Amino acid sequence: MAITTTQQVVDFPTLPARRSARVRQVMRSPLLDELSHGLGGPFHILLPDTFDANVATFESVLADGCVDARIYYAKKANKAACWIERCARQDIGVDVSSVGELREAMSHGVRGTDLVVTGPAKSDTLLSIAILQDCLIAIDALDELDRVILLATTLRPAHILLRWLPPDQPDSRFGLDDHEILTALRRCIDSTSVIEMTGFSFHLSGYRIQARADLAGQLIDHCLLARAWGLRADRINIGGGFAVDYVDAPDWHRFTCDQRAEHFHAGKTFEDFYPYHSPIAGARVLRAVLAARPAGGHASLATMLRSSDTTLLLEPGRALLDQAGFTVFRVQGVKAREYGIVTVDGTSLSLSEQWFNSEYLPEPVLLPETGAESDGPFPACIGGASCLEADMLSWRKIPLPRRPKVGDLLVYLNTAGYQMDSNESTFHEAPLPPKVVLDCADRIRWRLDRHAR
Repeated sequence: MAITTTQQVVDFPTLPARRSARVRQVMRSPLLDELSHGLGGPFHILLPDTFDANVATFESVLADGCVDARIYYAKKANKAACWIERCARQDIGVDVSSVGELREAMSHGVRGTDLVVTGPAKSDTLLSIAILQDCLIAIDALDELDRVILLATTLRPAHILLRWLPPDQPDSRFGLDDHEILTALRRCIDSTSVIEMTGFSFHLSGYRIQARADLAGQLIDHCLLARAWGLRADRINIGGGFAVDYVDAPDWHRFTCDQRAEHFHAGKTFEDFYPYHSPIAGARVLRAVLAARPAGGHASLATMLRSSDTTLLLEPGRALLDQAGFTVFRVQGVKAREYGIVTVDGTSLSLSEQWFNSEYLPEPVLLPETGAESDGPFPACIGGASCLEADMLSWRKIPLPRRPKVGDLLVYLNTAGYQMDSNESTFHEAPLPPKVVLDCADRIRWRLDRHAR
């Protein structure tokens, strides 16, 4: 039965997630129900062919701009081994920030020369392995540079970038400010026998295209200065920040205008949400950055890179995983109060947006979508199977097309990037949801991911 209390008159905004043709194909097949039965709990679907296609769009933009460049997949976006296997096959680099990530990347075929090691205050163990394997190391602080120089003296020469602190983010704890950059350059000049200073990097919060182009232009100038001082300095790393377009513009605008506390379980409110709609997303962001004219310049960034013989490095994570995975839960229970409370067989630890005190807003799809008797809209929040009040996959009251039944599936779409496994744990002694890798070349076949848990 549809909910017939006063809550029914509330106009709950919908926010359906975009679905690629491949995702639609998989969701129409009986595979998801079979996997839910066979695996006995929630699971993640991974689509490596989509990852390959996303890489190809970035490479196409770089080729169109005639820009010498190197793509590094940001491994922190997802722990699965299948992405690293694809990087190794396609000669794509990988961005790692820990000993575990470095070892995992190399164990699946990525060479040390194809790794960039980022992150703050790296351990001596991580730095030593990175030096021995000829990885590129992004230096975040002066004391870290001193430790690399000391380690390189006893191991082998190290290849480094100097990470610059963007001037408009002075409160960031990452990077070197202008004074520290000059000090670092002097130390590199004094240590050329053990240090090869290959260029500069930055990571910029948010998704501002012009700001990225402006900073990249400044780093080209930094490279030219460093070259004049005898350093190699022939590359700049602009990091990630390539937005993903999760939902259609009309739905996003309607949601942001109409959403209010009564649309959320227990009147929950949030200060901020990820921008789930972006008019320029993925590789189109890169195209726009390359076409932009950095502040004070007279040419596009692409032209400046070519004319200065500077190589562009970039670290997309979320953007390479767009439409490359989703997460499946089975309904375990349903309560009907003023609105529905649905409990699934997993926890919100498999939707990591709560790590940022926020909510993953693209709404789940209730399966089966057809063939089930519809009893009208059923607004419901979605809770996890733990004993914690805060274990909510969706605080928002999702306007489901019907009342779910125990055994139905709820599919959260496009969760591969930073959602499905960043926060997962074995809370309540529950096993981690397995990752199922699909090969859809001729028919849909599956295997479990090879990541060592």
